[in-house]
Order: sequence, then C-alpha cells, then structure tokens
Amino acid sequence: MSTYKKVLVAIDLTEEAPQVLNKAKSIAESQAAELLLVHVVEPVGYAYGGDIPMDLSELQDQLDKAAHDQLGQYGEQYGVAKDNQIVTVGRPESEIHRLVKEQGVDLVIVGSHGRKGFQLLLGSTANGVLHGTECDVLAVRIH
Repeated sequence: MSTYKKVLVAIDLTEEAPQVLNKAKSIAESQAAELLLVHVVEPVGYAYGGDIPMDLSELQDQLDKAAHDQLGQYGEQYGVAKDNQIVTVGRPESEIHRLVKEQGVDLVIVGSHGRKGFQLLLGSTANGVLHGTECDVLAVRIH
C-alpha cells in the first residue's frame, strides 16, 4: 500500500525546476501517486508595493500566459496531464496551502536553495509551505 496518493510539486519556472521535477516524478511513480504540477504567479502589484498608479493587468496577463506555456512544456516532458497542471496567482505559501486542502494532497515537494544567515531569517517559500500545511513536505536541495 502506498503512503502517498496525491503529490503536489510546486516549481518556479527557472532552469532549476527539472531538479525538483525529477525527484517528484520518481517519488510519485514509486508510490503510484497522482502528480500535480503547480506554479504560483505573484501579483505584479506586490513587486511595486501597489504605489504605482498604473494598470499592470497587461503585464500580469503576459506573466500568466508565459507561466501556462512553460508549465505546459514541463507537463508534457514529465507526463503530467493538463488537468493536473495548475497556474494560480497569489502568495506562493497561501496558494499551496489552499491547493493542498482543495485537492486532497498528502505530499508537497518544493525546491530549496538552502539559504544561510540573513536570508534564512527572512524565510523562504519552502519554509512558508512547511509551516502551515497539514501534509508532509519535502524540500529538494537545489544545487
């Protein structure tokens, strides 16, 4: 009997994503688990603190489309069905916590850069996901 039935792998869309995806695919296959591929697009307004009085919706749409395209490529490459490729907008930790509940996920896999010192104090997405989710979380060390 497998321990995990539904595995959510949250990736950023950098060249480091395959490191996390390879590990996630291997774990999902070994557990005969369903694999969900997730990317969270942060709202453009966050980056600018909402102080700039301009319409950022076109830029947000471009980021959203680029994320869907890239996630689709990863989905195809790693054999993840379209229905299991999720692009959502918001704060990564909050969106991952929401998806864990909505989708009945029992393992979240995220990449971690293994920050030290000051960066560690500021926290990371991996840390934010760990503190607040009700299922297991695996942080894959990115080299």
